[in-house]
Amino acid sequence: MKISKQNGEHYVWGSQCDGWHLVKQPELSVIHERMPSGTSEIRHYHVHSRQFFFVLSGTAELEMQGETFQLHAQEGLEVAPGVPHQMKNTSDSDVEFLVISHPQTRGDRVTAS
Repeated sequence: MKISKQNGEHYVWGSQCDGWHLVKQPELSVIHERMPSGTSEIRHYHVHSRQFFFVLSGTAELEMQGETFQLHAQEGLEVAPGVPHQMKNTSDSDVEFLVISHPQTRGDRVTAS
């Protein structure tokens, strides 16, 4: 079956961000996410999961271990297990991106200071 954000399992995170599960397996998760302007996720890390963030449209900021990387459309960044990180949208428009995680992050997230 073909999958897209039109037919993927949808959820809301934070107060106004969207996620669509494109692949939801124990060993692999692919999520299409949308963050409106001025939103961010909570700074955290994963004990086991390795993630890759890939921007589809807009501009995002990904903070890792105190360094901020600006990601434009068609750019991505890998986050290793144990590395504190935080995705932010400080731009004036929505940002859409893919989050690819191996293994999936369910039960593997730890809030970081």
